[in-house]
Amino acid sequence: MAGAADRTGQVIGLRTAPAAERSGHAERVPTPREADTDPAPVTRTAEPRPQRVRRAARALGARLRAAPLTLALLVGLWALGAATHSLPHGPSAHLLARTGVGADTLAAGRWWTPLSSLLWCSGIGSYVFSSLLLLLVGPTAERRLGRLRTLAVLAGGQVVGTLAGTALVAAGSAAGEQWTASVADQTSVGPGVGLFALAGVLGYRLTVLWRRRLHLLVLLLPLVMTLYVGHLQSVQRCAAALVGLGAGALLSRGRPNLVGRRSSHTETRVLVALCLVAAAFGPLIASLYDNASGPFNTFSELYFSHRLGPDEVADFCAMSAHDCARAHAVERIFDTPGRMMAALFPGLLLVLAEGLRRGLRFAWRITVATELLWVALLGWLYLDAGPVDRDVVQYFVEAMLLPLLTTALLLATRQRFRLRLPGRSVRRLGLLVGGAALASAAAYVGLGRLVANQFEPGAGVSGLIDGLPAQFLPPAYNDLLPDYPIAVGPVARFLETYCGLAFWVVALGALLSAFRRPVLHTDADAAARARALLAEHGGGTLSFITTWDGNHYWFDESGRAAVAYRVLGTVALTTGDPFGAPEDRAGAVLGFARYCDARGWTPCFYSVSPQTRDAAGQLGWRSVQVAEDTVVALPELAFTGKKWQDIRTALNKAGKQGITAEWWAYHEAPLALKDQIRAISEEWVSEKGLPEMGFTLGGLEELDDPDVRVLVAVDEQRTVHGLTSWMPVYEDGVPVGWTLDFMRRRSEGFRGVSEFLIASAALGFKEEGARFLSLSGAPLARTGQDEEPTGLQRMLDWMGRVLEPVYGFRSLLAFKAKFQPEYRPMYMSYPDPAALPAITRAIGKAYLPHLTAAQGVRLMRRLSG
Repeated sequence: MAGAADRTGQVIGLRTAPAAERSGHAERVPTPREADTDPAPVTRTAEPRPQRVRRAARALGARLRAAPLTLALLVGLWALGAATHSLPHGPSAHLLARTGVGADTLAAGRWWTPLSSLLWCSGIGSYVFSSLLLLLVGPTAERRLGRLRTLAVLAGGQVVGTLAGTALVAAGSAAGEQWTASVADQTSVGPGVGLFALAGVLGYRLTVLWRRRLHLLVLLLPLVMTLYVGHLQSVQRCAAALVGLGAGALLSRGRPNLVGRRSSHTETRVLVALCLVAAAFGPLIASLYDNASGPFNTFSELYFSHRLGPDEVADFCAMSAHDCARAHAVERIFDTPGRMMAALFPGLLLVLAEGLRRGLRFAWRITVATELLWVALLGWLYLDAGPVDRDVVQYFVEAMLLPLLTTALLLATRQRFRLRLPGRSVRRLGLLVGGAALASAAAYVGLGRLVANQFEPGAGVSGLIDGLPAQFLPPAYNDLLPDYPIAVGPVARFLETYCGLAFWVVALGALLSAFRRPVLHTDADAAARARALLAEHGGGTLSFITTWDGNHYWFDESGRAAVAYRVLGTVALTTGDPFGAPEDRAGAVLGFARYCDARGWTPCFYSVSPQTRDAAGQLGWRSVQVAEDTVVALPELAFTGKKWQDIRTALNKAGKQGITAEWWAYHEAPLALKDQIRAISEEWVSEKGLPEMGFTLGGLEELDDPDVRVLVAVDEQRTVHGLTSWMPVYEDGVPVGWTLDFMRRRSEGFRGVSEFLIASAALGFKEEGARFLSLSGAPLARTGQDEEPTGLQRMLDWMGRVLEPVYGFRSLLAFKAKFQPEYRPMYMSYPDPAALPAITRAIGKAYLPHLTAAQGVRLMRRLSG
């Protein structure tokens, strides 16, 4: 069964609508009369870049023109700043005392300051940041919330956030907390407080996909600023974000509650990657502030190295001549390209975040190792510090919280990072990184030995080896390392500057390149060979799923037939029928069975045609029907007569509502279109509360194939109402049929969009000369009751009934009946009834590889309910 088999009957779409921009020229909308002529869908291709840029600029201009409140606030903010000479350094001390909010101004009776602080910023950087935030949040808030409510939330969030943040700082200072005491006398201005509250409320009016992302950012940004920068305004923004999230939840009462519902594998990876990005940027942001005092900023120099100040250099020089030389060496680094080494760890975390976003187990392991090394380093520093007082203990505990929390998050989501780099890529990466390390070390030691007199003291081989760690670590680690020769001559300084930097440029570049390459099959050559064989000779209606990632391939001796399979436990579970030359497919059943027997596996042919079942039956195997394929013949297809009334109604209503069907290749589709597709899919996953199914059920990743065609239903505003994807069925090198895989619809969109899309696809394929289309199999559902069911068949029928409330298999089969299909049974063939428990476990693991114990319990409750 393809993806539609699991998802079609109860697809849930979005509550929110319009696309940000039009991605192509809208076709003329057919009238109802014209719709009766069954127009075929339109084929779309990506626009040239200049046209896309111009279209995006026009869309942005239209968006701003539709947001007068945002424009008024933006102009007023800058005009008032210019009129009061607050640009570029912020309000004067007198003006700040009259308009800024803080414990001192509130104690002085200036009750208006929580609101007046909205109208000024503390400096040019704050003006730019607040303006960008306003442009990002304001127009969408005006459209989703309305202008009056947007203004009320902005002003109310500013007042409540500033008061709550100031109260928290005052309470911490009164309790003797050192960090809050250091900022208790600060006064803050800026609309960012209210804007974070507005973003928190706005998130509840977005799709699930962007709700999660926006809410995560609304929490992470002010939290990172609070933990690293620690200023009063950071605390106020954090408080406002929490207020906004709470207020948004109250305002959204009566709407579908999506909090806590499961996200897709892809979206979970994105959210984890965002958390790692926040951990990387925290120290970088703090480095922009001269007086950063946040609790996590204590050891931030170990993340991001800072240039030594004159007083610090003087302190080192007062200790010894060697320490003085090391301090000056560190200073020199910041006057060369070697200063990039200061941001080594943030750079490494950003590269690893890209690997996590792509779901790579290799990136997950390196990230966990990096965080644990950070914890070990802090522990070593704590033990090396000797007797310490309470404040020092507190500093170490606060510094360890971030890597420990990050590690806990990675461990909790470890099952989402299962994609593996091909062995060839890992070996190439190891050789490249290892070779760069050896070359850099050899250059430093070898060339350094030739210019030993340019080091102080003179450098022998052992001394240069002692200095190697300093070349590969950021400057802040130099004073943690044992003594090593200091470069004083030009060649020695060149080696000191560039050896470590060259290694890390190569290493991070190689990692990023490996992470950004497509994740290939375990054996890419076999996958390419199998795809070529499938395109040349064809297979069954579901054979294209053999090209999906995760499959292994067996080829017969002639190379004219193949079987796609995956091994789970001791079961070799096939992905549909054998494919290849038609005369060799039946023999492939016996050949594959012998191949499995030689390796101690139990073969199981799953979702196969009667022809494969008969070939397995000749070997003495048992079979049971597990699904029913639905095939629609195209040459004589015409939506006439009473039996096609529902389809004609869907086509006519689509015409009346200005909805058209467009063909796209997913990888060529505009970003706005793909974003809506992802959002619709994410909404479906969150509604389920259960894991996405895999194996023979396609998802978003399977859409991104050049041979897969995506049919999208869009209205005149370029809002996506639904989509379907279609996989080719080959014969003699050309597609002669198409199989439905992925199908989603927007919950508040056009109600007949599924019927409209399938009917439009059928008309388009008929026009192209295709012979048939398959609506794919409906698992655990069947219409045929001709044969007396066996005990196993009765059990599967019972499972179909109890799973109906969860996955709607039978509703799906009833939906497909609208298209008057031919029903073709699909079977599971197996050699030994004693192996059925192992086969059942293998099938369950194939479909639900990420099922946790809690989700299993939830599924059982829903079934028993």
